[in-house]
Amino acid sequence: MHRPFSTQARLFALIGGVLALLTIPGCIIGAAIGGMAESYHRTGTTKVPAEYTGISGKSFAVVATGSRVMEADHPGLTARLLQRVNDRLIANANPSYAIPSMDLLTVLYNTPQWPAMTRGEVAEMLGVERLVVIEVIEYRLNEPGNQYVWDGLASVLVTVYESDNGLPDDPVYEKAIRVTFPDASGFMRTDLPEAAVTTELSNRLVNRIAWLFYDHEESNVIPY
Repeated sequence: MHRPFSTQARLFALIGGVLALLTIPGCIIGAAIGGMAESYHRTGTTKVPAEYTGISGKSFAVVATGSRVMEADHPGLTARLLQRVNDRLIANANPSYAIPSMDLLTVLYNTPQWPAMTRGEVAEMLGVERLVVIEVIEYRLNEPGNQYVWDGLASVLVTVYESDNGLPDDPVYEKAIRVTFPDASGFMRTDLPEAAVTTELSNRLVNRIAWLFYDHEESNVIPY
């Protein structure tokens, strides 16, 4: 009949395990510990604080602009960017009030001259205390001059205006953002569909813009 190990037997087994470990060269133990630490780091996340916290408790709206050439090449780009960032900030930045994205787009479509207005005038028109402006500087999917090789790049300038600080036309916060996709060169249309490239590039851009305004978790090995 099998008997459970006694306390003394378990103690002897533990001591034996420790002695066996001590016979392993120190460099191997160090490498094993280092490998476990690296694995833990790679699968972990880090909490990153917001860079601009002035939306919390305030009313706000997001607007986005881009050149006509860019809009012709990528129809609806700025509208989608505005909508996705606005929705993310409504959900995460704790505003006191925000204009729903579809209502915001309707107002801007019905006021086509708004890009020529001062930022203070735009904030007053929308009735908000914080105006987030996204200026799309560059947006491309292909390697320049080569439509067959993917080389996605998006570059924007994000500025924030406070309509209640006495200087509504002067930015109080400014950040340039640049993201790319794919992460390696040489991918062609036969390797990745266009929808996958533009979706991932847009997701990365929206993340980097929205994360400026609220605390969030980021993977320790995020590629962008």
